[in-house]
Amino acid sequence: MPQTVAHAEDGHELWLRASPLPAPQRSALRHQATRLQTTAHGPTARLALAELQRGLARLGATPARGGKGGTITLELVQDSRINDEGFHITARPDGQTVIAARREIGLLYGVFHYLRLAATGAPLATLDLASSPRVQLRVLNHWDNLDGVVERGYSGRSIWDWWRLPDWRDTLYTEYARANASLGINGVVVNNVNAKSTSLTAPYIAKLAAIAGELRPWGIRVYLSARWTAPMEIGGLKSADPLDPAVAAWWRAKSDEIYAAIPDFGGFLVKANSEGQPGPQDYRRSHAEGANMLAAAVKPHGGVVMWRAFVYAHDNPDDRAKQAYNDFQPLDGQFADNVLVQVKNGAIDFQPREPFHPLFGAMPKTNLMMEFQITKEYVGQSTHLTYLGTLFSETLQADTQAKGTGSTVAKVVDGTLDGHRLTGMAGVANIGADRDWSGSIFNQADWYAFGRLAWDPELSPETIAREWAAQTFGPAPKVVNTVTTIMMPSREAAVDYMTPLGLAHVMGTGHHYGPAPWVSHLARPEWNPVYYHKADAQGIGFDRSAKGSNAISQYAPPIAQKLSDPATTDERQLLWFHHLPWDYRLKNGEALWSGMVHHYDAGVAQVARMQVQWDSLQPYIDKERFAKTQAFLAIQRREAQWWRDASIAYFQSVNHLDLPSGSAKPAHDLDWYKEQNLPYAPGNP
Repeated sequence: MPQTVAHAEDGHELWLRASPLPAPQRSALRHQATRLQTTAHGPTARLALAELQRGLARLGATPARGGKGGTITLELVQDSRINDEGFHITARPDGQTVIAARREIGLLYGVFHYLRLAATGAPLATLDLASSPRVQLRVLNHWDNLDGVVERGYSGRSIWDWWRLPDWRDTLYTEYARANASLGINGVVVNNVNAKSTSLTAPYIAKLAAIAGELRPWGIRVYLSARWTAPMEIGGLKSADPLDPAVAAWWRAKSDEIYAAIPDFGGFLVKANSEGQPGPQDYRRSHAEGANMLAAAVKPHGGVVMWRAFVYAHDNPDDRAKQAYNDFQPLDGQFADNVLVQVKNGAIDFQPREPFHPLFGAMPKTNLMMEFQITKEYVGQSTHLTYLGTLFSETLQADTQAKGTGSTVAKVVDGTLDGHRLTGMAGVANIGADRDWSGSIFNQADWYAFGRLAWDPELSPETIAREWAAQTFGPAPKVVNTVTTIMMPSREAAVDYMTPLGLAHVMGTGHHYGPAPWVSHLARPEWNPVYYHKADAQGIGFDRSAKGSNAISQYAPPIAQKLSDPATTDERQLLWFHHLPWDYRLKNGEALWSGMVHHYDAGVAQVARMQVQWDSLQPYIDKERFAKTQAFLAIQRREAQWWRDASIAYFQSVNHLDLPSGSAKPAHDLDWYKEQNLPYAPGNP
């Protein structure tokens, strides 16, 4: 039977809304949790107990006063099976359940996991599990500006109300912290990587301290993006040279000032010498010299520096995909032990599909931190349902071959491959002030998936999707199965209708919304889509073999050898590495052009199936969330067709080839698609 919908919903409660369980499960849970108690009484332990009480109530299993049954105890212990943030849950034969941890934050994480298991129908009577995060720093990067505009944000304005801080602390901060703690996220960079020096001034440090106070009980540290030229802009110095003693002294004093206000401040994130941002290379210093100077300033306080490897220069004629490796790989072993080099999952820029970044596996003496984008700048933004759990997992499970088979990116990131203790994973946040936090209901799943994979990079994206579906929409099998069936192929559908067979960066320029493979007029070559697909009458694709840019040489030899031959290159990445004739034969025997068109068609068809599948859930989903998702799927279906038709129209204008039999011609001519204009697309301040 369809589940009963008790009230209107807008998605604000995320995956923490917790629908009442079916009667038998509800009764069993109530019996298991007749009494709740804790042996720890600090602020985080009190939150853990309150969350346990609230979660059980929402599941329909409020403990009965004076009832007979089991007890759930939160207990601090010394347990070698877990680390300082881990937990151990044991259901004993006498009906007692113990959620144990070495620290109070582990109790909170353990409670959230216990409630997750209950909400998803897992058996609780025989529980005996220990879980610890495999990645130390699990951080959201907010690209939020001080004026409230979020760069590449598609869910409204920033949640940080800098104007009213520090006096007014919005309850949104606590709700945000609670959601992150439920996933084990333990750090937040509050400001844009394109940072302003104002963030480092005394008034803004006081504002940040207020935010830190709201997040601290939930186990979350705050970090700041630092502008490299701050010593000049607010410090009155004439230089930002990292080897200038006055500059180093300024950063030490500034760090001391921040830590005096925020003793558990996490440290700095830095974007330097990229896209016009200043950095140490302006003074002919290396990224390591710049990072190490900052690292020395925060090290006495236990802080870290996250130094982004997203670098490319307008005056560098080399393949953009090679530039980060060329800048950073020679510096392996030169970074301080409290520096993490933060590397995007791919070498270009958060595309629907990219090969894993060649730096993973190539810097064994350096702490490398993963950077994913949750906010979907190039993957349909807020209106396309494109579940990113599959993208995250695909990258993490990629084998770098750095130390033989099984040297996965996940093992680089969690430190096990090279023995690193300082590890991290960052996600560019998709969070804003919209009531549903993320611009759409299904975009919440990407935030959720990032948190779960940051805790355990080996988790299955399907398992994560099922967890999210059960907690977000309720545990009814029809709902969970259908929602999971929609989510799992959704990102691949976007790859098909946007960038099939390894194409990349063919999006509209600036706002990165919609197709624009024809753009070629921008001043910087690497800002033009034609730079990436290089389509001409003879063929299409970027030649990164030894005959082209030789970017494949940046991978380990076994991988480079496979990539050197189109026949042994994964066809999902074919045009990323090779420029091939239009009649090149794919593994299924199709010509390349026919295969491209069929991928475009398949992407559109998959979105149409997603619409039908979602419509089948109308009796089971509250009308508000159902209607919003239904409307967004209609947008996605229309725009998938737009992507397909515009791309085909352009490439046909280049190759002058007929469409394969059964494929419809574009609805309009190429000029019509070129005339489409989106001057007010969101997320592009």
